Parts: sequence; structure tokens; C-alpha cells
Amino acid sequence: MADEALQVARRVGVVAGRTLVYVLIWAGLALLIAAAGIRYYWGKITVSQMLMNLVSVETDGGGGAIVWVAILGIGVAPLLITVGIALWQYVQRRKHPRRSQWKSRTISTTLVAAVVLGGTTAFDTTVGMRDYIAAANSQYDLGDYYVEPTVTGDANKRNLVLIYLESGEATLADDQLFEKDAFAALKEATKAVDGWQSVEDLQQYKSGGWTMGGLTATQCGIPLKGMASPGGGPQTNALGGDADTYLGGVTCLGDVLDEHGYTNVFLGGANAAFGAKDTFLRTHGYSEQKGLFDWRAAGEPEENFRSDWGLSDQRLLAYARDEVDELHAEAQKTGRPFNLTLLTLDTHEPAHLFDYCDVDTEDEVTSVYSCSMTLVAGFVDYLAEKGYLDDTAVVIMGDHLKRMGADDPFHEQLDDADRTIFNRFWIPGDDYSTTTLRSRVDQMNMYPTILEAAGLTLQDGEAGVGVSAFAPSVPEGSAQTMESVAYGELLDSLSPLFYERAWAGEDIGQ
Repeated sequence: MADEALQVARRVGVVAGRTLVYVLIWAGLALLIAAAGIRYYWGKITVSQMLMNLVSVETDGGGGAIVWVAILGIGVAPLLITVGIALWQYVQRRKHPRRSQWKSRTISTTLVAAVVLGGTTAFDTTVGMRDYIAAANSQYDLGDYYVEPTVTGDANKRNLVLIYLESGEATLADDQLFEKDAFAALKEATKAVDGWQSVEDLQQYKSGGWTMGGLTATQCGIPLKGMASPGGGPQTNALGGDADTYLGGVTCLGDVLDEHGYTNVFLGGANAAFGAKDTFLRTHGYSEQKGLFDWRAAGEPEENFRSDWGLSDQRLLAYARDEVDELHAEAQKTGRPFNLTLLTLDTHEPAHLFDYCDVDTEDEVTSVYSCSMTLVAGFVDYLAEKGYLDDTAVVIMGDHLKRMGADDPFHEQLDDADRTIFNRFWIPGDDYSTTTLRSRVDQMNMYPTILEAAGLTLQDGEAGVGVSAFAPSVPEGSAQTMESVAYGELLDSLSPLFYERAWAGEDIGQ
């Protein structure tokens, strides 16, 4: 009886041991393939970026083929490889039942250790797991520096056109590094001698680098992070479905403008559900938003779409002309100002070449950027021709720096460059014409800067953790007075109490 029990225990132990080995092989392969895919398409990313995009992926107009590649590469391939290894070993054991077990186990252990160690290390360095763990133990909490925007006056409020340039990196305007200045047409349309202003050397915030991160930074004044709990919390987990709110406890640009009588409208070419952008906009003051499915419903022919993301910039900006005409006419009739927010798409990685763009550079990416910026310049010229610049502020800026995947042709030019984000401000009248904007501020400071560009005045120029670039000085105690390393640690901090309240919809300004 005891011998039978021992035999059963041994068999169970063997099965459990082999199962553990195969689980480790699967996990190591999944991590290794995930790391390789992320590096190839995007370069290094952050854990927050990975988690926030994972809960709201879209196969239609939200990455398209890349999403399917990820599903097959990370979800299916490691499983098939692991099953293949298991079947091969099973056949070998049946064919050679008396072969040296010691040699076989040694080889298996070495291979398993190599796969697990290699996969874990590759994934760790790709998404910054160590930085994420350090951020969880940070001494800083964003709640200690967050400032609820207090509007002290809106007598001078004006219409606002806010244009986000997908991957709008100013470094690509350097014709000493690139074949030509990709921003030449847009720079010509927004010249300083004509009254346009800019933040010199606008910085991407530390740990930023994707669209929703850029929107949250520039419209809410905080880094985009999920909840620090392992499960992410019900609010963030629901972003891919029917989430009710998106950082509902935070007051963002659309909220403030809506409170002061603005009509907020968003136009973008992609599926607005990707990254839960639609939920963000809907729950932060935007009464109307149009994206991929709206353009399809409008009868746009298939050649005007890129299969991975959505509508071309040419067609998007054509719709934007019609939209701004309607909004401006309505504003003149009712006295209610508007905020029209646009997000371009052609330059989203991988940059897409439409037939309206003539390639005149060896690297076609440069031509794609130039074509997109020329289209935006045409829209700015349209605003001027229609006289809208007389009563409408215009803010143009990149949503983040260009992503640098392993196959990117610009590593030589950008890896060691002082990389900055393109931006331009137009403000009617003389209110800010002689004001020099603070240089080298980051995206957090754009939130209060945009509000002031729209004609609202803010107490101490503060909103979120940012201070308006128009402010002559930074208030004492602001996050913007921190030493750069400490400020970076603050932005990296998981700030669990702050984000738990923000995602739960609690008023964090109280």
C-alpha cells in the first residue's frame, strides 16, 4: 500500500514538475516575443503606457494589423511553441525510454533557464519594470502638488482651435539633420512677425510619449497612470468597454471651458474608442466627437482611409473647415464660444503615404511629415482668410515626440538630439503680444497655458501640476519649482491615493 502511494506521489510530482517547466517556457517565450515586438514597433515604453493601452485596444482603427500581430505573436505563438516542445519531448521519451535522464534534465533545465531569464530581462528593460517598482515606493505623491484650476475672470474669453499634431516633434524641422525642414509650410503660416508665439524647447513629460498621455498632460495637467493596485481597479479595467468616467475626479480643459459656456467639439481620424479617448472626451466637457465610424457613415471612400488607423489628414481637415464654419457662425449668433480640437493621423507610426503626397526625400517619412504639416498650414491659412483669427485663439502642438522603434530610419539623427515638441500660439488682440513664454517647460504646463490663451485668467496661473507659460513667475510651492530630478520622480510616482480618488470620480481638488 505504501509502495503504491509512493508511486502515485512520484507520478504526480513528475507531472507537476513537467507542467511547471512548460509554464515557465510559455511565460519566457511570451515575454521575449512581447519585448521584441514592442522594441520593433515603439522602442522603449513605460508600464503605464502598456497597461493603459492594453485595457482599451481596438482592432478596427486602433492599430489594425499591429493588434492582430500582438495577439498572434504574444498570445498564440508561445502557446503553440510550448505545445510543440512538450509533444517532441513526449515522443522522445516513448522512443528512448532508457536514455540517460540526467543528461536530458540538464539540457532541459539549461534551456528553460535561458528562455525565462532572457524573456524576463528583455521585457524588464523594454517597459521599465524596475522604474515602475521604484515609482511604487516613491516618497512623492502627486496629490501634494495638484492644483484645482481657479478661474478668476472670463470677460475676455474667446473661441479656441486646438490642433494636436500626431508625433509632432520639432526636431524634424532641423534641415541640418534631415533632408529638409518637414515643418517649413506650417512655420511659414505661423510666423512670429505676424504675431504667432511659441514655447521654446517644449518638453515631453518624463514617462510620457503616447497620444492619451499627451492629451491628459496638456488638458488635465497630470501624467496618465492607472490605479496602483495589481488589478488596476474597476474603473481602468472597464475602459475597453462601457466605463462611465475617465479620471472623473480631475478637472480638465473641456470641463473648465464647458463651465464657462463653451461648445467643445473633437475631430480625429482614428477610432475614438482606442485608448478610451471617447470616454475621456465625453466625460470632460466635449459635447460632440467624431472619428473613424462617423467618416465611414458620411460615405468616405475606402481610399481615404489607412487600414490600420483611419481617415487621412486631407479629408479630416476638409471636415474641419466645415465644422469651424458652423461653430463660428453659431458663436456669432448665440455669443457662446467654441473649442474645436483636432488630432491629425498621417504621421502616426508607421507614417502612412497617401496618394496626395509627393515623395521628394529619400526617406519617405520626412515627406509624409511635410505633407501633413502643409495640410495643417492650409487650414491655418483658411482661418485667416475667413477672418476667424480676429476672435479665435489657435494652439498647435505635437501630442508627443516621434516614437523610435528598432526599425526607425532616424536613429542616427534623433538618438543624441535635444528632442522637443513643435508648438505655436495665436492670440487675438494685444493681451499677450509682448509676453515671452517661459522656455523648456513640459506638457503639464500646456493645460493652464491653453486656458489663458482662450482668454480665461487663472489664480497664480496654475492648473494641475503646471503653471501657465504666460505667467511671469512660478508660485512658491508649485511642482514647477522642484529640482529636475525630484520633479521627474514626482511625475513617475504611482501616487496611489491620488489616482485611486481620480479614477473613482472623487473630487481631488477638495
